[in-house]
Amino acid sequence: MLTDAAVADALPWGDLIAQIEAVITDPKGESPDRTVHTVPVPGGADGTLLMKPAWVTGEVIGVKVVTVFPDNGAIDLPTIQSGFLLFDGRTGSLVGTCAANELTARRTAAASAVGAKRLSRVDARRLLIVGTGALAPMAARAHAFVRDYDTIEVWGRRPEKADAIVAALVADGLPAEVCFDLDVGVGRADVISTSTGSTSPLVRGALLQPGTHVDLVGAFNGTMRESDDDVMARGSVFVDTRSDAVLAGDLAGPLAGGVLSIDDIRADLAELVSGAHPGRASAEEITVFKSAGLALEDVAAAQLAFGR
Repeated sequence: MLTDAAVADALPWGDLIAQIEAVITDPKGESPDRTVHTVPVPGGADGTLLMKPAWVTGEVIGVKVVTVFPDNGAIDLPTIQSGFLLFDGRTGSLVGTCAANELTARRTAAASAVGAKRLSRVDARRLLIVGTGALAPMAARAHAFVRDYDTIEVWGRRPEKADAIVAALVADGLPAEVCFDLDVGVGRADVISTSTGSTSPLVRGALLQPGTHVDLVGAFNGTMRESDDDVMARGSVFVDTRSDAVLAGDLAGPLAGGVLSIDDIRADLAELVSGAHPGRASAEEITVFKSAGLALEDVAAAQLAFGR
């Protein structure tokens, strides 16, 4: 059973990014649809239970179980918590287990970096992190691994949390500072990475400069939204996986409203990594990557962590 600290030590950004790239393009990899259940909470908002299985035939089988309890912030607990089980792909024997918050945050940030390697401009110099949850500093570090940023801004509704993340990033040697005006930050960023639980748009497409890359991570169901319709109308849209990404509000809303069609989704992450789609087409193109979480990414991270 691995601790969060052991998982972190086993998953440095370069190795994790390479592992995800290898596993999601492996023809032996399979990732069935996730299962989602609503869990009543007496006296509070309903919780959500998600189960996400995947396997690489003949190697490993994994399943992550995720809980989402919206009221947890009031009692200083994470809204999203998870556990992971890894099995041997030849015998079905249990290899190991871990609380999966660290694993999830790292693989999610690494997957965004995998996308950004192909979708952001190579001369991107200003990164904006939107959100101050556990994923925010991970996203900053992963994006900074694939691009050399002069400035990393962090915006959040609670300035003290943004201050804390900036201090941690500066301690890592990264050029971080607090963003006090989100619209201003959006308008000057080369890359924007969002990881919030927002139910209303935060990133306004009208403010995006040509060549911006938008990495949308936080919204995972139809009621959540981090970007407005203009982001999708102006951008070339890519996803980690079509089946799950279209369920998130950032795509579900524009799809329902006719702003976007399924055919407008250019490619998924595996197609980008394999070269089936070339990625960014020009320096002026606005690119959008919507991440909903691919179970094979969890398996990739767990295989690497438990293997070490």
